[in-house]
Amino acid sequence: MKNSTVDEYIQKQPAPQQEICQKLRQLVFETFPNIAEEMKWGVPTYDGGQYYIVALKDHVNLGFSLNGLSKDEYALFDGGGKTMRHVVATSATFTCSQKSESLFPFCLCRG
Repeated sequence: MKNSTVDEYIQKQPAPQQEICQKLRQLVFETFPNIAEEMKWGVPTYDGGQYYIVALKDHVNLGFSLNGLSKDEYALFDGGGKTMRHVVATSATFTCSQKSESLFPFCLCRG
């Protein structure tokens, strides 16, 4: 279910981050129609923090919990976090790095 506080977060973002956030949010809800959405850590999160969207200066990160992934799968993500990693979206067409692209559908469908 969509959260109005997340709507506000997205509306405050400049272009193109606003459009990227909207697209990523749409992807999350298309994949998991009944997923819980809330603001946590100052950013939109999903499924109790298993996924997150954060708008940054020149891109948006879509983050994922590493729980249940292998070390080889960790390497497919950007970032160096021990519990969360991310893919970087630089446009609303959501073209992530080639190494992450192959894992993206798996990540959204693993839960």
